[in-house]
Amino acid sequence: MARIIDKAAVQPRRSFNLANSFIIRRSPASSRLATITLVIPRNSQPNRVDLVATVGVRGVTGIAQILFRIFRDGREIFNTLQGIESVGSEQNYAVTFQAEDRNIRAGTHVYTVTAENRTANTRADVVGPISFSGLAVKTKS
Repeated sequence: MARIIDKAAVQPRRSFNLANSFIIRRSPASSRLATITLVIPRNSQPNRVDLVATVGVRGVTGIAQILFRIFRDGREIFNTLQGIESVGSEQNYAVTFQAEDRNIRAGTHVYTVTAENRTANTRADVVGPISFSGLAVKTKS
């Protein structure tokens, strides 16, 4: 049986909105999408943090390869790559991914999700929604 020790969620953008979009920066630069903070109390080992992110993305030119990353305290703990097509095909995507972070030390931890475009001469924009949540639980093993 798991026991919840903390939870956090943020929704910087609640809906799809072309008028409020922004370009996903080209690697090695990245675009910060959302940040949450979780507190792991002492005597909470073993534990895990379940993280879920959803990002609305629109392909503008070419087929962009978007690298989504999750960081804990500035250190990458997860990444996934998603192809985003543009004109002449699908253009709008709601990309959802989840990650698990295990046996986190006691203290306050900042989780951040970012995106970066890995393909030259392409463009993809964040158009919303954006949501990011984390659930920290103490586990038996």
